[in-house]
Amino acid sequence: MMILMNEILEEMLSNYGLSEIDGPLAHPDIMEFFYDIGFSWVKDDSTAWCSAALNYFAKKHMFERSFRLDARSWLKVGEIVLEPKLGDVVVFWRKAYDSWEGHVGLYINSNEKYIWCLGGNQSNSISIAAYPRERLLGYRRLRKIL
Repeated sequence: MMILMNEILEEMLSNYGLSEIDGPLAHPDIMEFFYDIGFSWVKDDSTAWCSAALNYFAKKHMFERSFRLDARSWLKVGEIVLEPKLGDVVVFWRKAYDSWEGHVGLYINSNEKYIWCLGGNQSNSISIAAYPRERLLGYRRLRKIL
């Protein structure tokens, strides 16, 4: 399964640094994430796009996906993982544990204090960022769709 998961990880890494455009213009590649997964009503890249990016790359490589724009929707996709591997999905809470808001990315590494993930809309770009471990909601391993 690890080799298959790397398809999404490698594709996201090949887009590392893809960033929003300041001002009224939207980056066409980011907008393609929304359009390709069925959210053509989104008109600019100021809409949170971490889940859109992951849905886009999962769809492109024929993996399970959430079909939604909210990060926490990924908690209902794939299999629950307690010990994540490189490329597993990681979901965090934002603002408050019981809020609807969150963030989603792909697991890179962790230590006692932080979890690093590769994701979209991290400092408005596809990048690797560290998140406090206490914000973790869960890990998921996506399965290939046949």
